[in-house]
Amino acid sequence: MDKLTPEQRRRCMQANKGTGTSIELMLGRALWHAGLRYRKHAKGVPGKPDFCFKGKKVAVFCDGEFWHGRDWAEKKKRIHSNQDFWYGKIERNIARDQSVTEKLRREGWTVLRFWESDIRKHLDDCLAMVRAALSVSVSVDAYETEN
Repeated sequence: MDKLTPEQRRRCMQANKGTGTSIELMLGRALWHAGLRYRKHAKGVPGKPDFCFKGKKVAVFCDGEFWHGRDWAEKKKRIHSNQDFWYGKIERNIARDQSVTEKLRREGWTVLRFWESDIRKHLDDCLAMVRAALSVSVSVDAYETEN
């Protein structure tokens, strides 16, 4: 049973953004202050990475734990309302993330995916991983989807 009225739930869901999120802004500022220049949501790149370094073929994604299914097997047990919708949505997001990562790698891109909590708690480590990926052309993984 949902604790919010339908109107309250609608407003909450409308407040969720796909771009310009707090973690995206946080990482973007750190990259910019480090002198790293990037494109945001590059349309010509599969998956429209949050940050794209086209010349070096490095794509950086900032993934929220809920929307992208971190520890999904465990967290899905906490969803009590509208389970069919949420299970399908999150599992499609996970599958799409994997598909986009594979496609980019086949095209020679280095793909970095950072979880929201890692950006918040370990911003310097995330920045170091991006710098390392830009300095070498070897594929670097920030994480593998835990599914």
